[in-house]
Amino acid sequence: MRARRDLSGLGLLAALFLAALALRPQLVGVAPVVPRIQEDLAISHAVAGLLGTIPVLCMGLFAPPAPYLSRRVGSRLAIAVALGLIAGFGLVRAVAPGAALVVLLTFPVGIGMGLAGALMPVAVKERFAHRPAFATGVYATGISAGSALSTALAVPLAEGAGGWRGTLVAFSACTAALVFAWLVLTRRTVGRDARADALPALPWRSGVAWRLVSIFGLMSVVYYGLNAWLPDSYVERGWSESSAGSLLAVLNVAALPPTLLVPWLADRMGSRRVYLVTAGSLLTATLVALVLLPGGGWAWAALAGAAFGALFPIVLTLPLDVSDRPAQVGAVAGLMLGAGYALSAASPFGLGVARDATGSFTAALWVLAGASALLAASCAALSPRRLSP
Repeated sequence: MRARRDLSGLGLLAALFLAALALRPQLVGVAPVVPRIQEDLAISHAVAGLLGTIPVLCMGLFAPPAPYLSRRVGSRLAIAVALGLIAGFGLVRAVAPGAALVVLLTFPVGIGMGLAGALMPVAVKERFAHRPAFATGVYATGISAGSALSTALAVPLAEGAGGWRGTLVAFSACTAALVFAWLVLTRRTVGRDARADALPALPWRSGVAWRLVSIFGLMSVVYYGLNAWLPDSYVERGWSESSAGSLLAVLNVAALPPTLLVPWLADRMGSRRVYLVTAGSLLTATLVALVLLPGGGWAWAALAGAAFGALFPIVLTLPLDVSDRPAQVGAVAGLMLGAGYALSAASPFGLGVARDATGSFTAALWVLAGASALLAASCAALSPRRLSP
């Protein structure tokens, strides 16, 4: 009986990991082929920035409603629907003619990302209430692994499949397969259904929740801004498209070890505030180095990835401290993700506008360094103790 229970637990962890693989390729995996998209569709940096801004905006707008969808149909089916949106509309976007349709079809792809991202903490609280930090680390690792694989494969897929559209078709096909894997691995119902709880309102008046919004929002500003424009900034400096695109692969691969290791350490020693401040400070120093010492691009990408790998899973774990009830966790996570993503949505577009206005990415990178410094300061203001509503 215990062996069967352990096997079931492993299957659910695998399901979380595999579902999370699908949450970022249609966003960060697009960045390495942005120069091809710009050339093919004849669009500016500002318009190309919408391909990064729109998904992040939708992730903000549609994270708060996610708990309602989970209560209505259950987190298992809700996550499957969200992944289906990413796969289906991702495929349609890949074959859509003209810049306007490509941009417009980015909206439903982003809606799927927003719903799925906010539903993951609910699924964790339902299925792994006894070890939520570890389960959060597993799906955070899945997000990082999906980002790493998509950024590493984007340019080779484009070269082998006849262009950037082939890359997006491949990402969509993989997501469709992951929907099937999620449904197969989560066939068992959870012992405690979140739908049994009364659905709480979003904690608009909670100081703790808004503190989490500011931290998550600043982290997302830097992460999505860097993922949107790091390759282009190095193409501008004379790097080949393939080498510049590989910088994002290095960044996201470097995030993988700390994504699992740091939450494990944070559960066992020291305050999470220490880990957050350390990672935020490392990220700030790395961004300054990207501006002043651009020749070390490979090293700076790896260090930035390590910093994100430490920040991301710990920040995602913070809402789990607020309540023992999945519904309440979903409400706090929905506000954190929703408002945080909404705040950060302008990052890719705004940085693209700055590039068009100044003629280089230097000003944009300084903006990201400033946001990272604010992130480190916000983390330093956290209490080292357990959060409360």
